[in-house]
Amino acid sequence: MSSWIAAMGILLVLLAGPVAGNAESTVIRLSEPVAKEPDAEIFGALMDESLPLKRMRDLVAAPAAWLGRPVRIEARVSQVCQKKGCFLIAKDGDTTLRVSFIDYGFFVPTDISGRTVTLEGELVAVDRSAAEAEHLSSDLGAPVARGPAYEIVASSVRIPRP
Repeated sequence: MSSWIAAMGILLVLLAGPVAGNAESTVIRLSEPVAKEPDAEIFGALMDESLPLKRMRDLVAAPAAWLGRPVRIEARVSQVCQKKGCFLIAKDGDTTLRVSFIDYGFFVPTDISGRTVTLEGELVAVDRSAAEAEHLSSDLGAPVARGPAYEIVASSVRIPRP
């Protein structure tokens, strides 16, 4: 009898699904991909494969050489805005950059943290105000510094399928 009760308990847990309040349990997809590949989806514009593939650390090490120039990078997504998917935090080794999307024109799914994506965009210099830093901190649930920083404004994001 006790094994039957244990089995029913496991079945109820499985049927109940994700625990309420788990941010990863609800995926928000406010944009549809512009292209679907067998192993990935592309959001924003189609990717220009002729652009140079660069490391984020190289862009940040010599920003004057890359500001406003289109590049492609591969990076691991460490966080995504869970409210809309309107920005992400990209990591490549010790380099971390915020990535927004050109003209606020598309969003990425909110469940892509941990995946390595390919981004096409431009490195930009920003001077983050206290209000903007507070807003980003609220969205990420972690402190974001105000002041000068570099970010990428992406026109295209290729996201591998899980």
